[in-house]
Amino acid sequence: MNDPERNPAGFLGAELRRARLAAGYSSQEALAARLGYDRSVIAKAETGERPPSPEVADAIEAELFPAGPSGFVGRLAALARRAGGPVPSWFESWLEAERHAHMLRLWSPLLVPGLLQTAGYARALFLATGLDEDAAQEHVSVRLDRQAILERPHPPHVVTVLDQSVLHRLIGSPQVMADQLMHIAELSERPDLSVQVIPADTGANAGLSGAFDLASSEGGPEVVRMEAVEDVTVESRSLVRKAANIFVRVQADALPRAASRTLILEAAEQWKTR
Repeated sequence: MNDPERNPAGFLGAELRRARLAAGYSSQEALAARLGYDRSVIAKAETGERPPSPEVADAIEAELFPAGPSGFVGRLAALARRAGGPVPSWFESWLEAERHAHMLRLWSPLLVPGLLQTAGYARALFLATGLDEDAAQEHVSVRLDRQAILERPHPPHVVTVLDQSVLHRLIGSPQVMADQLMHIAELSERPDLSVQVIPADTGANAGLSGAFDLASSEGGPEVVRMEAVEDVTVESRSLVRKAANIFVRVQADALPRAASRTLILEAAEQWKTR
């Protein structure tokens, strides 16, 4: 249903499709090639599954609505994202797996995983994606709510492996980084949560192709979430097995918990002095 009051994303998608056809692009592939994006970006925008990002919205507007008011596609996309809520449909399956997991294994070569993020760190990341202040804060609230599983009477066992570069990548501000790393150090003291760091002088490791999370639950299939343009959650045994094997290898390259905590605290102190 494309009623703009009930489904702004569907309404925007229908308008984008109409404009594409009117501009002479008979296929989504043709427009995507013209703009330099994958066809799926256009497809998801037109179906309302995922409203275009600010960058994509500007590109679509320039190509399909050259005479329109500046920025209106981006404003409609922002409205559609807010109306759809801060949790996209493609992320809901992971949230379900995360809530029911008895063990979570997190590998991250670039960023602090969402379950360990502070509000300041998460806010900086969401603002960097082009969200406005209100939308970013809404997403931050959802992310922090996810962390409630760590406070349950019987929380999942969480094993996190980070590349050392995560500790030194500026997200937000030096103070945000210092607070974030102190938070990780405190969490790593819990018996059910371990954080290990692969030191920079290790060089290449098996997980540099991308971050992923593994969720294991009693009686349910093991699930892997892989990060690319957007998160993908799958139960494929072959992909889960491949991710699990990579996790074993990256964990083998990481420092023990105590040495990792020392490295994290040292990095936090460095951020405090900047």
